[in-house]
Amino acid sequence: MFPQDHSKNWHSGQGHWAHIPPQEWNRWVWQLQHRLKTVDEIEHYMHLTPEEKAGCYFADKKLALAITPYFFNLIDVNDPDDPVRRQVIPRIEETHTSPEELLDPVGEDSSSPTEGIVHRYPDRVLFLVTDRCASYCRYCTRSRLVSNAQDYNFHPEFENGLRYIENHPEVRDVLLSGGDPLLLSDHKLDYLLGRLRAIPHVEFIRIGSRIPVFLPQRITESLCNVFRKHGPIWMSIHVNHPNECTQDLRAACERLAFAGVPLGNQSVLLRGVNDDPETMRRLVHRLLMMRVRPYYLYQCDLITGSAHLRAHPQKGLEIIRALRGHTTGYALPQFVIDAPGGGGKVPLNPDYVTGITETEVIMRNFEGKEYRYPINSAIPEEAFSGAQCIY
Repeated sequence: MFPQDHSKNWHSGQGHWAHIPPQEWNRWVWQLQHRLKTVDEIEHYMHLTPEEKAGCYFADKKLALAITPYFFNLIDVNDPDDPVRRQVIPRIEETHTSPEELLDPVGEDSSSPTEGIVHRYPDRVLFLVTDRCASYCRYCTRSRLVSNAQDYNFHPEFENGLRYIENHPEVRDVLLSGGDPLLLSDHKLDYLLGRLRAIPHVEFIRIGSRIPVFLPQRITESLCNVFRKHGPIWMSIHVNHPNECTQDLRAACERLAFAGVPLGNQSVLLRGVNDDPETMRRLVHRLLMMRVRPYYLYQCDLITGSAHLRAHPQKGLEIIRALRGHTTGYALPQFVIDAPGGGGKVPLNPDYVTGITETEVIMRNFEGKEYRYPINSAIPEEAFSGAQCIY
């Protein structure tokens, strides 16, 4: 169904900052110190549309504006509809809200027994360890607390969260998020992961991060040594468009993989960014080439001011239908909606099963052809009693 992606354009390099010495450019602290945060800084490199300029002036009231030089280089400054640009440049539409939109669209606050911990599922918790990111996605589910632009007054407290996890033996899985945990220093991450590893009932530690995408320079050998020390540490990164799959990101993912970090990707379905099968096909193929397994495709949450970025859920179903059978199963993410109000992730799939009777399952394959799987209900269960295994 799809042509192969023969593109060699793994965009990388210093772009607008070609005059900066490479040793400075490749320091993650330099990238953070030189983030673009104002209209004047951005317009030094590109012309903002009136809608973008108005959105930038409003940004500090909703979600801070910050773009690393590395990620800014991925924007086509001559294309107002560039898919990378749409993700990080504010627009005036962020001030427009509709009745279904919420500050806390997936009900995290109602599932938070103590500050910094969200305990929605029986055996796992979300541990929010920071309110800062390297750059800010304009559709951020946690824009109420990330960057503190809305004065949400969230102050991460490690010990408080660690005590909760220690005192709840049913918790076997901990996901570190925020903000972005990889903005913490190596020393703090070493301490935090060490404390979690010392809890007997914690079996599985995960990190959700967009740092490899916004700031691949952060994935240093020192950081990888922390992951080796406390591994396996699983990580979900967040790539939405193939233009984000650069040589720098590829190298960062390889460093993580060689440090024993299993990698998955979580994309958000976004209008005008990745809401078509061909774009998603190129993305998932590039992810696999970078040792990253496509994991989730999320329907964009109902965060306030996100209507201009939310694609119709039918688009997600069309993408899954177009991918299944036409590429490797490893490349297929699970399309989910995080149910509003705290219902958790609900998977959505195209309708392959058209009927189940007492005698058969009726189904259609990826080509739309009908097949039937017989259910042998004629043999009573007692016929199998006393059966012996032959080795």
